[in-house]
Amino acid sequence: MKQQFNPRLFVLAAIILAAGIFRLLTATETQTPLANFTPLGAMALFGGCYYQDKWKAYLLPLLTLWITDIFLNRFFYFHEWVFFYGGFAWVYGSFALMVLIGRNIRMVSFKSVLFAASAGALLHWLITDFGVWLGGGKDITTGLPYTRDWKGLMMCYYLALPFMKNMLMGNLIFSGIFFGVFELLQKRFPVLRLNGVQCPLPIQ
Repeated sequence: MKQQFNPRLFVLAAIILAAGIFRLLTATETQTPLANFTPLGAMALFGGCYYQDKWKAYLLPLLTLWITDIFLNRFFYFHEWVFFYGGFAWVYGSFALMVLIGRNIRMVSFKSVLFAASAGALLHWLITDFGVWLGGGKDITTGLPYTRDWKGLMMCYYLALPFMKNMLMGNLIFSGIFFGVFELLQKRFPVLRLNGVQCPLPIQ
């Protein structure tokens, strides 16, 4: 039986896989000045923009995030198999929203990708650090939990600004790479376009 092979889906999946591999290869046990500089936000935006099927747009980027999290938890962070960590829902919720932002990119351009990458970083900062504050996270300057008031929340956001900056840099740089490479590939190989001709591939 023959089934249509869609090279577009193959290339999209390869780019998302590359983002996950990059994350694993650049992971460290200790926090560095580039903590949170990651291709994952760009990966979520990219998947949301180019996957026509909603379930693929959400599943593949979030699954890549989850699988790489499992390996990083085992070999770098907790040194055991941890499938769901504290604050998991806030982090994954923010990435799901980045997929949603990507799905609302109507035309890929410098301005649209710049806006999406910036909005994604901002949302990630607001959502995940609200979760840190709500979950009893500690002030790194005092070692004490953030106070459960406006001042404590603002301090949590303030201390997370370097991580937001790195997330923004990662979103901008990797979005430029992912979107730019795929747009160039589509121009070079029309078969990769959404309505491109599919090539039959025999499947056993």
